[in-house]
Amino acid sequence: MDYRNAFAVSAAGMTVQKLRLDVTALNLANMQTTRGVDGKPFQPMRVVVDGQVSAFANQFDRLASGGTAALPQVRIETMNVAPRLVLDPGHPDADERGYVSLPGVDHVGEMVNLSGALRTYEANVVALNAAKAMAQKALELGGGQ
Repeated sequence: MDYRNAFAVSAAGMTVQKLRLDVTALNLANMQTTRGVDGKPFQPMRVVVDGQVSAFANQFDRLASGGTAALPQVRIETMNVAPRLVLDPGHPDADERGYVSLPGVDHVGEMVNLSGALRTYEANVVALNAAKAMAQKALELGGGQ
């Protein structure tokens, strides 16, 4: 068995979850941002994983025959959500009625996303450590002759 595939799958999973954490942190950090550098309001973003993940049996057959694991394609896209209107007549970006348009970041949804990304990252670390332990044990067994 080629353990590099197991390492690659875990590494890809950790990379995706790290990106989810970064995007979630960016969304939360900009919850109160009325304008960006370009003068436009901040739009929340999300990580989208594109992957025509085949059935487990197909993946297993590919790995068993010496192939490589199919890794997902990841992109970040801007969410098209309506801004939150907050009454703050003294704010420099308030409109004529006194409302300020803040990004439509869903705080609770972002926290759920954060928690899920952390747990998934941890699961990938556990899988990586299990593959590492199996590789070490195989080396110990094979080296004893």
